[in-house]
Formats: sequence, C-alpha cells, structure tokens
Amino acid sequence: MINLTLSGLPVKWDPEKRMLFFGPDAEAAKPAIRYLEDMEEVLYARDEELKDKDDPRRELYFMFRDLHLPEHQSLFREKGIRYDITVLVPGTIGREYVKTAGHYHPFKPGTTYTYPEVYEVLYGEAHYLLQKPTNLIKPGEGVEEVIVVAAEPGDKVLIPPGFGHITINPGSDFLIMSNLVADNFNSIYEPLREMGGAGYCQLSFPVNEQEPLFVANPCYPSCPPLHFSRPVELSQFLLEKNTPQYHAFVQHPQNFTYLTHPEDFQEEFKKYLEVLRQNSFYPDSIC
Repeated sequence: MINLTLSGLPVKWDPEKRMLFFGPDAEAAKPAIRYLEDMEEVLYARDEELKDKDDPRRELYFMFRDLHLPEHQSLFREKGIRYDITVLVPGTIGREYVKTAGHYHPFKPGTTYTYPEVYEVLYGEAHYLLQKPTNLIKPGEGVEEVIVVAAEPGDKVLIPPGFGHITINPGSDFLIMSNLVADNFNSIYEPLREMGGAGYCQLSFPVNEQEPLFVANPCYPSCPPLHFSRPVELSQFLLEKNTPQYHAFVQHPQNFTYLTHPEDFQEEFKKYLEVLRQNSFYPDSIC
C-alpha cells in the first residue's frame, strides 16, 4: 500500500488491487479508466503495430475526479474548483512510455483565454508535455512551442492558458498526481486524436545513459525545437514544492482565482512562461 503523504490527505493507493482509498473512512474511490483501445489514435505505435501483441483492455491510467473531504465540499462548489487524482501505470506501449491521451481546454465564455490547470506529483516521476498551437481555433494547423517539464514528488506544474498537454510516466513505478481545475468545462480531445497525439512522443530507450529520447510527430506540419524545463515555484499561485495543494486551496482559496478567471492573470502567466523557458536543464531535441 502506498500512503500518499505528500497530498496532506488520508489517501492510499493499492498497487496490487489498483484501487485508491480516500477519506477518513478509507473508502474506495471509483475511477474512470483509460484502456489501450482508447488510446490507439494518439500512440507512436499505431493500432496495426499493436494488433495481436497487446491486450486492448489493458489498463493504462485511472482518473479519480472530484475528491474532497466532506467538510470542504461547500468550499469547492462555491469556488467552482475540482480536485482530482490520476494514476498512470508504469511500462511502455510498444516503444513509447505510458502517457495520458492529452487534451486542450476550452475558452472561458466571453474571453479569448482557455482555462489553466495545476498539477502536483504525489508519487513517481512525471514529464508534462505542454504545447501551444499556432491557432487555438484550429489546433491541427501545428504548434509553435513545446515544453517538457520534468517533475518529481512535491513539484507543482501549471498548464497556462493557450496550451494543450499530456502527461508521460517515464519511471519504473506508478505515477500518481493530483490536479486542481475549474469544474465547469469539458476537456477537448479531438484535435490530438486527429493529429495522432502530441507534437512529440517519448520512447523508452535513451539517446545515452542520461537522456530520454523524444521523437517528433510527423503528422504535424511544423516541428518547433523541444524545450526542457524544471518546475517553477510561484508564491502568488502557491506553486510551492512539498506544500499540499489541496490544503493550500482550502486555506487560501483566493490564491486560486486564476483557475476560474484566467483573463485577470495574463501578466502572471506570461512571467511564469518566461521563467519556465529560462529554467532549462536539457538541450533541444533533434527534430
């Protein structure tokens, strides 16, 4: 049993049963599950290559949505915020590391800004791939920027407005992460399905002993250089390492207004991205 102490909550993951137990009574939370057959359109190894080699009902990741302690339900509802936990299994699909399907966020009604989201690694390793489309209305026209943020337990990673994203599990163990996001929209999956996934895929064999290999997706008309970054701490948004984001929200909900009102925080998002671009740790990937 894995006790997710970094969450600051009574929550455990049973890796054998693949079950999440949440709350003071350790009740089993019900997940939405992504299976291999749900991911075929966005994989580096297409369905023809995987046919007869892998179980289409293989479980890849589990999404436990809208988790909260009973005493905090009214606060989450009032602020329009949702807390989720997602668990990615370790391993590969063909030569590609297990990942999420990836999605974009819609525009907030009445604005020209998409909703942001913030992730927290509770256990394992994560590579968050953020990509900014050339045209938010037509993401299939290509991407102008791709950033991979390498995160470890306790790190927070913000997905700013204007970016789509996927999460990759490059480790040998489960990746368990939480997220805070506005609860009044549905994610947009179709553009990434149409493009065969994100702009880059991470394969399981390395370029050398230290560096992972990312390959560009040939379905995209353009291939921007791939930028690697470490997480950026941002005190205004309480993106502070090892500070449980659930309790940060409960204690300081006003600091999370950016999740529901992104139009009011464009300068802050701009500064965040500037620091993220400066916080490099790995040279540009070969395109």
